[in-house]
Amino acid sequence: MGPSDPVKAAGTTMRIVRKINELDGARVGTIADELSLPKSTVHNYLKTLEQNEYLVNDDGIYRVGLRFLGLGERARSRFDIYDVAKPDLKELATTTGELVNLVVEEHGRGVYLYRAKGNKAAQYHTYVGSHVGERMYLHGTAPGKAILAHMDEAEVEAIIERHGLPALTEQTIQDRESLFQELEDIQSDGVAFDYEEQLSGLWSLGAPVMKGDELLGAISISGPASRLTAERFEDELAELLQETANVISINMKFK
Repeated sequence: MGPSDPVKAAGTTMRIVRKINELDGARVGTIADELSLPKSTVHNYLKTLEQNEYLVNDDGIYRVGLRFLGLGERARSRFDIYDVAKPDLKELATTTGELVNLVVEEHGRGVYLYRAKGNKAAQYHTYVGSHVGERMYLHGTAPGKAILAHMDEAEVEAIIERHGLPALTEQTIQDRESLFQELEDIQSDGVAFDYEEQLSGLWSLGAPVMKGDELLGAISISGPASRLTAERFEDELAELLQETANVISINMKFK
């Protein structure tokens, strides 16, 4: 790999790991092509990562190793909200039958910290493209918008400057003025809605979790647009979501 530029080497390592994770496993040639790197260079990085047990070689296909699981669990344990919210989110998933998420912000992106699936969630697994630990753009999701709505304007501006407002679907908000108008509405209503903004065919709604004036993250409920009705989505589910967010917020005061 060459130690002459360790900062560049570290950056390349991270790019390779992220690409392997994105592709759910890949061969040397595929990774080299995707990242526009020499095949020999990629091979050296992969071998080093494999030797340090961060990758596994499955008949020439490199995959992310379980060593990352330990790192992820340690990182997740830093968030008290994970342990506090988990029982209530399980109950919410059981009550609604839908997919329930806990999201926190890190480096201007949303990170799925926990997910609970109700009995209906299994019926639309093809809609569910994100996993625990995956990162998302905040402006295109219900929990992300719930988080942005409770940030200072300067913080939101910094996130837009860093990550932009890319289109995830045709429904995604792509201009600053429209986003800030919606964030004002979310502050007033206490709930954020996503009508196929993150993923075509998927609706979700999100609510912030606070500890006093401190923003801790957001929770959300997701379901397929083909099955959910506007009445159930905007009334019944929104009320249950806000009730759960309030319970978690109260419980966090004792942590």
